[in-house]
Amino acid sequence: MTPISVELAREILIDRIRDLAYLFSDEEDFTLASGRKSKHFFDMKPVMMDPECAHLLGVLIHDQIKKIGEVDAVGGLELGAVPLTGISIAKAEKGSSLRGFIVRKEPKGRGGRKTGNPPGIEGSSLQPGNRVVLLEDVTTTGGSALKAARTLNKMGCDVVCCITILDRQEGGLEAFEEAGINLIPLTLKSDIAS
Repeated sequence: MTPISVELAREILIDRIRDLAYLFSDEEDFTLASGRKSKHFFDMKPVMMDPECAHLLGVLIHDQIKKIGEVDAVGGLELGAVPLTGISIAKAEKGSSLRGFIVRKEPKGRGGRKTGNPPGIEGSSLQPGNRVVLLEDVTTTGGSALKAARTLNKMGCDVVCCITILDRQEGGLEAFEEAGINLIPLTLKSDIAS
């Protein structure tokens, strides 16, 4: 397979998001995870589960990780970050030590037994000082991912940034900035919806 440029990957991803994930309603507002109402809705699950899009996301996420430098682990809050974590691990370069993790919204009490992670953090073992990248499918206010960041910070991890497939441009960037974490959107609402 011929490598795809980052610019072309982003361009194709924008078209695929428009086709697979974007809904607009003039008549009735959608209720978002943040509780806000909007005429615009993005369901990234069909995008993340599409083989072409998964490849594009892997290209774009790893381009950002290379710019960041050393990263020990990637992951984020269930459910949106789970497929992204799998894509990121699968697309890691051969010999990479990049690990994945999941932050549960509510700890189940059974995860972390083997890894030593606190309840609610599953997947690979995380250690104090690990440099981690949060992943998110759609960012509105940033509340969910920032909650995950606080959990990771309490463990002693260094949350380097949050990479999101789409920033709805509704305050998430500012919330991350206020928390001292860089938000890196792969696409913006303004790229998809005019």
